[in-house]
Amino acid sequence: MPDGFLTVEDHLEKILRGIGPLEPYDQPVVESLGLPLHADVHAPISLPRFDNSAMDGYAVRAEDLAQATSATPVELPVVADIYAGSSRPFAISPGTAVKIMTGAPVPRGADAVVPFEATDRGNARVRFTEAVREGQHVRRAGSDVGQGDLVLPAGTVVGPREAGLLASLGLGRVAARPRPRVVVLSTGNELREPGAHLDFDSIYDGNSYMLAAAVRAAGAIAYRVGAIGDDPRTFRRTLSEQLVRADLVVTSGGISEGEKDVVKETLSALGTVAFPKVAMQPGKPQGFGTIFDEQTPIITLPGNPVSAYVSFEVFVLPAIRRLMGLTPYRRPMVHAVLTQDIASIPGRRQYVRGVFEVTHRGAKVTPLGGHGSHLLGSLAQANALIVVGEDETALNLGDTVRTLVLDRPF
Repeated sequence: MPDGFLTVEDHLEKILRGIGPLEPYDQPVVESLGLPLHADVHAPISLPRFDNSAMDGYAVRAEDLAQATSATPVELPVVADIYAGSSRPFAISPGTAVKIMTGAPVPRGADAVVPFEATDRGNARVRFTEAVREGQHVRRAGSDVGQGDLVLPAGTVVGPREAGLLASLGLGRVAARPRPRVVVLSTGNELREPGAHLDFDSIYDGNSYMLAAAVRAAGAIAYRVGAIGDDPRTFRRTLSEQLVRADLVVTSGGISEGEKDVVKETLSALGTVAFPKVAMQPGKPQGFGTIFDEQTPIITLPGNPVSAYVSFEVFVLPAIRRLMGLTPYRRPMVHAVLTQDIASIPGRRQYVRGVFEVTHRGAKVTPLGGHGSHLLGSLAQANALIVVGEDETALNLGDTVRTLVLDRPF
C-alpha cells in the first residue's frame, strides 16, 4: 500500500459512518416501490374477507348431491343469482341451489360450488350428475391471510407483489424511508451542454448525465445541475443554492492536484471535507465530508468519466442505499472465469471493465478496452467490473475472478 493512501474499505467506511438513514414517513404504496418497510405490517383484515366462489357455477349443499350420478342425476331449483360486488347477504334452504359467479360470497347454508360445465346450466332448475365434496371450489375466509398475521416484516423491500398485497389489505400508505434527493454537478470551464456549440478546446458534459442516470437507477431522485465553471465563488454559491433540495451532493472533477481544481480549493477552505488518495485504479482522488450549516454530505469524484463511474459504483451507490435503509450497501460480487490475462499495479485495487456472460459452461468475463480513465466508449459496452486485488499483479486466462455485475438487481 503506498504511503499516504487509504484503502477502498477505509474510505467507504468513512462515508457510511458519515451518512445515516433518512427518517421514515408514511407514503403512498406505489411511491414506496423499491424502498424497505420501516415497520412490521400486520394484516388489518383477513384475505379472503369472506367465503367466496372460486368458479362460475352453482352454490349448493354437498349433502344434497351425495347420491348424484350420471344414472341418477339430482335436480334442484335455482332460487337466486349472486354476482361479485352486487349481492346482499343470502342464505339457501336445503334442497336448493344458487347460481354464483367467481369471487361472489358463498351464501349461508351452502358449502360447495359446482362449476357450470359439470351441470346442464339450467336457469330455473339445474341438474347435477355427480356428487361433490364439502368445500369444493370455495375460498375460505382467512385461508390466505388471517387478520392480525405478520405479512411483511420490517426491512422488506416493496416490489409489485408486496404493493398488491398491501393494497388488497386496504393499506394505501406505508411507513418507509424516502428516496434520497441527490444533487449532481460537474465542474470545468471546458464543459458544454449537449447540443451547444463547441470551441476548439471544449467538450460536452457527459458526467453529470451519467451520474444523474446512475442515481435514478439506484432508486433515488436526481437533480442534475449540470456543469459549473472553475470560479470558486460561482461554485460555492451554486452549492449553497442547491442544498435546499439535497440529502446528498455528488460532484465530478476539480479534486486533483491542478491549479484550477475548484472543488478541492473551495471545500478545503471549509475544513469539513477531506480529499484522500485512495489505493484504487481508476479513481485515486476522492473526497467526502459535510458542507455549510445544513451539514449536507458531499461526495466528490474524479472528472475522468471512467473514474467517475467506477467511483460512483464503489462509494456513492452504497451511500445512497444507506440513506434509503437498504442492505446490503455494496453490490454483491460474483465469481467468473477470466478469458484473457490481466496485468495490474501492485498496491492498488484495480477495476477493469469487462463483459460478463453466463454460458452452458458457467459464468465468464472478458476484459474490455484499455486502462485509460477517459475511455467512455468501452465503459458503455461493459456490463461488469473485474476486481483485481491490491496484492495481485497478474490474473491469467482461466483464473476465477471477483466480478461486479453492473445493473443487476441486488
